[in-house]
Amino acid sequence: MDSTIPTLSTRRASPQHQTRLGQFCGSKHLFRDRYKVLKTLGRGGFGVTFLAKDMALPGYPPCVIKQLCPKVNNPVALSKASERFEREATTLSQLGSHSQIPRLLDYFQINGEFYLVQEYVRGSTLVKEVRKNGPLSEEKVRKFLVEILPVLSYIHSRQVIHRDIKPPNIIRCDDDGRLVLIDFGAVKEGIAEITDEDTQKAPSTSFVGTVGFAPPEQLALRPSYASDIYAIGVTCLFLLTGHPPLAFDYDTHTGDINWREMVDLSEHFGKILDKMLKISPRDRYQSADDVLRALDLESHFDQLSHCMTMSSRLPKPTEPEPEPTGYQSPIARKAAAIRNWRARRLQEGHSSSFQQNDHPVA
Repeated sequence: MDSTIPTLSTRRASPQHQTRLGQFCGSKHLFRDRYKVLKTLGRGGFGVTFLAKDMALPGYPPCVIKQLCPKVNNPVALSKASERFEREATTLSQLGSHSQIPRLLDYFQINGEFYLVQEYVRGSTLVKEVRKNGPLSEEKVRKFLVEILPVLSYIHSRQVIHRDIKPPNIIRCDDDGRLVLIDFGAVKEGIAEITDEDTQKAPSTSFVGTVGFAPPEQLALRPSYASDIYAIGVTCLFLLTGHPPLAFDYDTHTGDINWREMVDLSEHFGKILDKMLKISPRDRYQSADDVLRALDLESHFDQLSHCMTMSSRLPKPTEPEPEPTGYQSPIARKAAAIRNWRARRLQEGHSSSFQQNDHPVA
């Protein structure tokens, strides 16, 4: 590489250190003698993302380079950050086998800064979709959940919490219309938790996520799988209304989002969304599969409706046979007694079933 290009560690203390890779934009020089950097895609508190081309592969396919910048200079802290980066990047590479998660193509370190190279997903974020076409109907938001929740179930089954689910991090592909979940917060959090003070004093209190989409326990640095469920619920509110989470009022007593006046939903779907958005993680759905089952339940309401009606639930009791008149053989009398005994037992069973089931279904 040309020596006139500054090394990536020469200005780490500068406020512009996150955009240093941008020096390659529009330049004939290649980053790592391989990647042609085209433009900045976005920046955040932990780094910057660029669109690039991989000039070492036929056709020069596009890719995304994410530069993560830990705020450490202490060699021991930097070593810990390096270990976490390797571990989390390995996990991310395993997740990329799913068609709705970008593949991790490469990861490496240069002078204490960390880089991920991922598959470029050509498409539009859900933010751009809503801005272009307006809010989505309830039916389309239901379809969104059916598409995205299996991805969430997949990553949770591998003990990964996304930590930053929001409309800008969900892309609809131009080629086949599938939804792709991007920008996992797991790698960023693994690095953000390390500071110079970790080798001497207290642990880091760096928060990874987006205010408004992250629930209280995540803000308190205790994310769980239910935290991603909450973020999906807030994403649904954005899709239904076009409003970001901070545009909503919050209940001063419970902390819950007051969204009911902003959108009109069916009773069943409204209850599902309410449960996804509960402030306490214990009151939320505990898994993506739980939400999918709740969504699927409504399709069976017609079949279940007769079970909700007491009259149709109880078959007509069998009446005991009248006492016979005239002579009967011992065998005939015995048979009639058995039939009457069975009729009484059946009637008693109906009565017991009525008492046990005479309660509304929750």
